[in-house]
Amino acid sequence: MSEVPALHIYLVLTPNVLMLDYAGPAEALRMARDMGAPIALHACGPQGDIATSLGTGLTGLEALPATLAARSLVLVVGNSNEAVDYATDAARSVVQWLRAVPQGTRMASICSGALLLAQAGCLDGRHCTTHHTLIADLQALAPRAQVVADRIFVDEGGVLTSAGITTGIDLALYLIEQEAGAELAARVARRLVMYQRRGTHDPQMSPWLAHRNHMHPAVHRAQDAVAREPQRNWTLSELADVACVSPRHLTRLFAQHTGISVVVYQQQLRIARAKELLARQGLPVERVAEACGFASARDLRRVWRKYEAGSPATARAVVQ
Repeated sequence: MSEVPALHIYLVLTPNVLMLDYAGPAEALRMARDMGAPIALHACGPQGDIATSLGTGLTGLEALPATLAARSLVLVVGNSNEAVDYATDAARSVVQWLRAVPQGTRMASICSGALLLAQAGCLDGRHCTTHHTLIADLQALAPRAQVVADRIFVDEGGVLTSAGITTGIDLALYLIEQEAGAELAARVARRLVMYQRRGTHDPQMSPWLAHRNHMHPAVHRAQDAVAREPQRNWTLSELADVACVSPRHLTRLFAQHTGISVVVYQQQLRIARAKELLARQGLPVERVAEACGFASARDLRRVWRKYEAGSPATARAVVQ
């Protein structure tokens, strides 16, 4: 099987960039890359050397590229004093460059970076968000956009915008999950010691990320194993070996830290996987049941009714 080409992420920085807006997401993405995610990072801007919000400098930035890689995401990072920073020639050159980015290229922003996307016309007709103190500014710059005031980040398909500061890390984890899966995103979050990962509809969570807002390493090890192979008929003893605890202790720990049982957790991931297969490939229910580890289509339907409305067949009919 051929390897998936890397997603090239161009982090666009302007003078006086807010350091956490840059360093937080960049480190999360760098960790994911080092763990095997198909991601390539480029820090670029209108100047090779720029000052930051902390008074220190960043050097060695790439120039704004004349052409982008085939799989690209342009991620515009926020600043510390938008009223001043975005009135500079450097910021205006970024806006001009954004206007010239080929149509169809995915765009994203952290915090006030959304204001530059707005000036470039990238948010017209889209839902978007930014830091809560800049909502009115964003609406004024993008009157044809639908600005959302109470969201961690917004995914409009081709454009993603975040509220900024720490939520830039939430956005980065979301991108990591899309590119490399929930298990690797969870590993990055644990390395960052993030207690909670928030999503586009917080507090609603993807089943792949739900029940992970705890810090117990043994439970995380068991969850990682199930997430990697939800279709496998894991026994409690096998998961206990992975977690390095006894089966009885794992049962107690799982209930204490996730609020559900091991069996329910695996069932939820299997149903999530089934929904993905139905949506993406429209496979027959029997094949989906087999691929997700259910004994039969009847078994899939029985478990489906516990967590979802309708049936697998109706879900398949909707996507077709």
